[in-house]
Amino acid sequence: MEEIKKNTLIIVVPCFNESQRIPTNEFISFLKKDNHTKIVFSDDGSTDNTIQVLKEIQNSNKDKVFIVSLNQNQGKAEAVREGVLFCFRNDLDFDSIAYLDADLSTSLEECLFISNEINENILFSFGSRILKIDTNIERKLFRHLTGRIIATIISEMLRITVYDTQCGCKVFKQSLAKEVFREKFISKWLFDVEIFYRIIHLYDRVKIQNISKEIPLKSWIAGAESKVKITYFFRMWFDLFFIYRKYNGKKN
Repeated sequence: MEEIKKNTLIIVVPCFNESQRIPTNEFISFLKKDNHTKIVFSDDGSTDNTIQVLKEIQNSNKDKVFIVSLNQNQGKAEAVREGVLFCFRNDLDFDSIAYLDADLSTSLEECLFISNEINENILFSFGSRILKIDTNIERKLFRHLTGRIIATIISEMLRITVYDTQCGCKVFKQSLAKEVFREKFISKWLFDVEIFYRIIHLYDRVKIQNISKEIPLKSWIAGAESKVKITYFFRMWFDLFFIYRKYNGKKN
């Protein structure tokens, strides 16, 4: 019987001064168990020992781990984008590509589960922090409440029904990723919103519902120290305005 080819996945992990937050053993253990996933760490100009920690993970799985080093800090959006572009520039073999936070607030296993939704029809799948009786979603009350307000506003901006645009676990079919990450993003942190706008521009608001899948996470545990400062809550509205102004005039 002919063996069914399993989809290959690359997970891009943006890093900035993550030496105390990266769960090294979880990365090493996962890579030893899974033969169809590679990790691309995109270091965003870290000034601590992050590179040494990443090299430790790489040395345990040299054929599955790659490190991209940005000369200076440019923000999460560009770190993710450079990690994705690295895969295309170096002709890495993959069917789908994801990005995931370095502290693994969403686990590697759950990212892999979400990636399994990608097929000929579903080009984009993403995790959603929906608190239900059978899920374990842990975050501070203030961030949860502000997050729900922001998510509602973003959903209205996009004019599509989406519960959680900002969850840091998103998976793209290779062909879609090539288009979505071609240009730089306006915002360092709200680039997730731009991703939705770009997919809408490519497929329109009706078709995006047919090629995308929002999947409730089984577990999501916020890291001890968020890289997004509370003060960004005020700057964020300017970012949203500039994003809305750029994409709202585009035909979709």
